[in-house]
Amino acid sequence: MTNLEIVRSTYEGKNSEENGRNLAAYAAENIVWTEAKGFPYGGTYTGLDAIGKNVFRRLATEWTDYTFTPEGYVTEGDKVVAYGSYTAVNKRTGKPLKARVAHLWQLKDGKIIRFEQFVDSQTVNDTF
Repeated sequence: MTNLEIVRSTYEGKNSEENGRNLAAYAAENIVWTEAKGFPYGGTYTGLDAIGKNVFRRLATEWTDYTFTPEGYVTEGDKVVAYGSYTAVNKRTGKPLKARVAHLWQLKDGKIIRFEQFVDSQTVNDTF
C-alpha cells in the first residue's frame, strides 16, 4: 500500500472499529502521537497503549459520535496531511462540536511513525 492508502484506511473503513484495526496494523511499535497544545487531550504519547488510554478511550467516553470527516489529503515524500472537520456532541454538556482540523502523518517503510494534530482547540474547549 502507498502512504496515502495507509492513512486513508485509518479514516475510511466501514466503521470506527475497522479504522482502529487499520491504525494498529500500520502503527510502528514506538509511534509518536501529538495532540495539539490546548486541546483537552493535548500532549505527546508514545506507543498504541498510551495513545489509546490518553486519547481514544477519552474520546469514546466523553463524546457522542466523535468523528473526523476528511475533505482531502496532501502528500509529499513520507508525509500525508489529512484535513477536514471534527463533529461530536459533548456527553456532559450536550453541546455540539464542529472544528476544522488537519492531521500530519509521517510514515517509514509502510509504518506510521508519527502523528500530529492541528486544531482550533478553543472551539473544542467551548463545548466543555
